[in-house]
Parts: sequence; structure tokens; C-alpha cells
Amino acid sequence: MSSNAPIGVFDSGLGGLSVARQLRHDMPNESVLYFGDSAHAPYGLRPPEEIRGFCFDICDRFVRQGVKAIVVACNTATSAAVNDLRERYDIPIIGMEPALKVACDRGHGVRQHVIVAATPLTLKERKFADLLHRFDSEHDIRKQPCPELVRIVEAGELGDHDLVMDTLHGYFDRYDLDSIDSVVLGCTHFVFYRDYFRELLPTHTAIIDGNEGTINHLGVILESLGGLAEDTHPGSVEIANSDTSERIVELSHTLLGE
Repeated sequence: MSSNAPIGVFDSGLGGLSVARQLRHDMPNESVLYFGDSAHAPYGLRPPEEIRGFCFDICDRFVRQGVKAIVVACNTATSAAVNDLRERYDIPIIGMEPALKVACDRGHGVRQHVIVAATPLTLKERKFADLLHRFDSEHDIRKQPCPELVRIVEAGELGDHDLVMDTLHGYFDRYDLDSIDSVVLGCTHFVFYRDYFRELLPTHTAIIDGNEGTINHLGVILESLGGLAEDTHPGSVEIANSDTSERIVELSHTLLGE
């Protein structure tokens, strides 16, 4: 396969565009095929077996398009399907998980107080339970499901400041935020709320997402396989979605930053 072959990136909807944006920034010579499954969003409220079916359909599409790697730009889909995807396809499958290690390591041995914001399914799946088990004996970690944040992005309501802040207060006012060291954004949709979280949280509270680490891991894997695009190759992002409405098309390009 040519090193200039595209990379497939998919999500339950529009959240993974934050990952595609990071990929475009960090690896500008790569061609990206993005697929959002907004017709079936949100994944976080669906049963795992149904999510796996959606993921297989999307990855079959990518393989037909000749991708050299696939990024599962969705924490929920990663939790539900990444192991099955790796068994089925013989190209690198890069998943995502909440960047809890980054949050805990910030303390350099000092106990950290962390909130992990994610979808209900991500927080209930065994994959997150295993991740949590690595850190919860030495750190104070709270799980906060935030399903409404996915809906707001998909509905194109991200610019409604009052709606967003009211929603965030509804989820986070139960905490003593002054005591929180970091909030982990455990859903790619939530990355689009970074400025809102900054407004909500004390200045000392870090806001952490896994996008940069995921793209760095992708780059390391591709480099080890001799699969990085040539320096002269013009990078691009091509967007498709299971919801073909003009609203979704326009919103996708806006979120990508085009």
C-alpha cells in the first residue's frame, strides 16, 4: 500500500472532527477520509452490539476506499468495538480512551482530584473500568456522564452560550470545583467545549483531552511501518456522513475549521 494512501477517521457523529482537525494540524501531508455517523448518534446510549455493527460497516467502507490506517475517533466506539476491529482488519486500528494517565501524572506523585466527563457507555464499559483501576487507589477520580453535550454539538447549538453553560452547571455544580485538579474530556465531542469549560472551572484546573496523544501514537505507528505520507504530498480532509442533510455538511466544515 502506498504511504500516501488515506487515513480513515470515524466517530458516532461530529465529535471526531476535533480529532481530524488535530491530525490535519500535526500531520499536514496526510490525506484523511472522515466519516461521521450522525444518523445513529449518539452512540453513548446504544447497546454495545449495535455499536459494533455500525463500526464494522464504517470500517468496511474505509477498507474499500484503500485506507492505510483507521482512527476510531470516538471513546464510546473504542470501548465497544476496538478489539473486534483489530481482529477483523489487517491495518493499524488506533482507538481512544480518556486521558486519565495524563491527568494523574500531572501530580508527580501527589494525589490528584480528577473528574472524567464522558458518555454513559464509555464510563460503564469494562475498558474504562480497567483504566480506572490503574489509578483510583492513589487518586480521587469522579465519573461524570454528560450525554447532553453530545446532542448540543449534533444539533448545531454549540454557539448558544446560555444553553451550554446551563448544561455544564447542571452536570458540574455538584462538585467543589476549587478542589479539582483536572477535568478529562473523555468524548471527542467535548473538545469543542474547551472554552466553555475554561469559563466554568477555576484557573488552576487543567482541561485535558486525548486528541494530541492519539495522533502522536498514530504517527509513531505509521513511521514504524514506513507509512508516513511523503513530505511533498498535499494533505486533505474529505468529509462524509450517514446524515446527508445540508445542515450536517455545513456544520461539519465549520467544526473542522474550514
